Amino acid sequence: MKKTRAIVITGNGTNCEMEAAHACRLGGFDEVVIAHIAEILSGEVRLDDFHFLNLTGGFLDGDDLGSAKAQANRLKHAGVAGSGEKLVEQFSRFISAGKLILGVCNGFQLMVKMGMLPGFDGDYLAQSVTLTHNDCGRFQDRWTYLKCDPASPSVFTAGIGKGIYLPVRHGEGKFLCDTAETLERIESGHLAVLKYSGPDYAEATMEFPANPNGAQNAVAALCDPSGRLMGLMPHPEAFVHYTQHPRWTREQLPEQGDGLMLYKNAAEYVRNNLV
Repeated sequence: MKKTRAIVITGNGTNCEMEAAHACRLGGFDEVVIAHIAEILSGEVRLDDFHFLNLTGGFLDGDDLGSAKAQANRLKHAGVAGSGEKLVEQFSRFISAGKLILGVCNGFQLMVKMGMLPGFDGDYLAQSVTLTHNDCGRFQDRWTYLKCDPASPSVFTAGIGKGIYLPVRHGEGKFLCDTAETLERIESGHLAVLKYSGPDYAEATMEFPANPNGAQNAVAALCDPSGRLMGLMPHPEAFVHYTQHPRWTREQLPEQGDGLMLYKNAAEYVRNNLV
């Protein structure tokens, strides 16, 4: 059997690449590569050689023009040296091949501004949603309860149960749709994978600080109809072990953090479907 391979893209202001790579390894991937975007644009590294693409958190291009907007333009229009193709063609092939993409925080912002999410009708280059400034007007760094939609097609959240507990750290995390029709398609398709909630995971909430940014319909995560592409504002790579929990010295916790399940599900999907 071929090895399962994950890639984490770094550069131009991203961070969390080491944590994301570690989460992929803990999740079960055989090989994990951290690649600078310059290596991909130069042709030294090709997305075609991997099964799982990670777009991490950070402050791409200093959030100039808005979070991830400059990188979205770069990836949609930049050419790959010596190949005669644009980088966006590699992204399109990656998606068409049935592979997985996970965007976290700044990576989620990048996915929506490239148009990869929600990916209606197989169109992964048309933007219809965005992530913008938090309603509170300031950066939020806190832990959040996230209600999971059991009917979601997301590969990453399969078997998670009622909800998970993850940290957020962002200034532009408010989810918004361009039209009411877009929101309706997201809700009816169960594409709003995770929603901000209270600790019982019973109902989504618009109340601050449980909903730290004022996201429309409390949306914290979004997937495409195939469930293979997903973006979320909370950081799953920041809770893969119980010692990362804010109350780990005061509570009896399982060794595995809530976020690790997303990476385990990704590795299992790749093993069963792509290698």
